[in-house]
Amino acid sequence: MNKYINEQIRSLLEEDDCIAALANISACIYENYDQLNWAGFYFVKNNELVLGPFQGRVACTHIPFDKGVCGKCYRDKATQCIDDVLAIKDHIACDSASRSELCVPIIVNDEVVAEIDIDAPITNRFTNDEIYEMEQAALDIAEAYKKHNW
Repeated sequence: MNKYINEQIRSLLEEDDCIAALANISACIYENYDQLNWAGFYFVKNNELVLGPFQGRVACTHIPFDKGVCGKCYRDKATQCIDDVLAIKDHIACDSASRSELCVPIIVNDEVVAEIDIDAPITNRFTNDEIYEMEQAALDIAEAYKKHNW
């Protein structure tokens, strides 16, 4: 467990510009967790998920709500931790090297406004502690959305 990552994220959320804050948070996640090939955000925009700030390999720019792990995260308003993305029928392979994925919804006023998405090139990558940390990060980001009127 990285006991400092949530403190770092909370301090970065003092920034009132959404893109600047989330860009630094994506870097924070990417630097604090090992064996990742992508860490970043997707925003809910124009009835789909649209790429936001990230660190790592080139990513999908648009993801429909009815496809992939991110789409299921949006539809279910629930964290998706996938140990082996190749086992998911409608997985979207933005990066063919990805093997496991963690996707956490950021919910404001009972609506998903964005998602934290993290990919790894190995199966079974994400721990329960990391899931908890990213769920806490999503709650903190949701509070910043309200505080800063993002």
